[in-house]
Amino acid sequence: MNYIKKERINKSINYRIRRLFSYFLKGLLITLPIYATYRIIRSLVESIDEVLLLETPGLGFLIVVGVIMLIGLIGSNFLTQPIFELIDGILNKIPFVKTIYGSVKDLIEAFVGEKNKFSKPVIVELSPGIFKPGFITQDELIDLNLPGMAAVYFPHSYAFSGNLFLVNKDKIQVFKGSSSALMKFIVSGGVSELDKSNTETEL
Repeated sequence: MNYIKKERINKSINYRIRRLFSYFLKGLLITLPIYATYRIIRSLVESIDEVLLLETPGLGFLIVVGVIMLIGLIGSNFLTQPIFELIDGILNKIPFVKTIYGSVKDLIEAFVGEKNKFSKPVIVELSPGIFKPGFITQDELIDLNLPGMAAVYFPHSYAFSGNLFLVNKDKIQVFKGSSSALMKFIVSGGVSELDKSNTETEL
């Protein structure tokens, strides 16, 4: 009788321990993403404050955002547009500088510009049974003497980087879903779920 009672007590204790541990894991799931986001944003703000030699926390970040918005406003004015076009033309003619400037400009425009280069999500068959998600950045490669091929950019998981591959179009399938959903899926290492209604069709 005492043995049975002891077993019940042990099971009850084990159940409570497992329950408490599940609460702890749930707490981690909620707090860690929030904390990580907070730390990244705080580090960015503090870095800007240090560069501008400001003591008021967050003031540098607000100044940078304000200046960028002001430049955008000025650059959108048809009277000042020729000035920015002139600066753009000069930077694109200076050796070495034009390589860095042009690459950074194209990358920024690919994400936020009017000619969004990451608006064509695809799935590429690298080898039989192995597929990789990416984004078409160039539909035609005639200038490279590669007809029937396309340029596909493959972002890395958990990193702001990626690789460019030139792929035969018959190996590419168009992803019938949003670009942001596929990008989130890639960056998360496949952890983020995709809409089950998404399907792929050939390019």
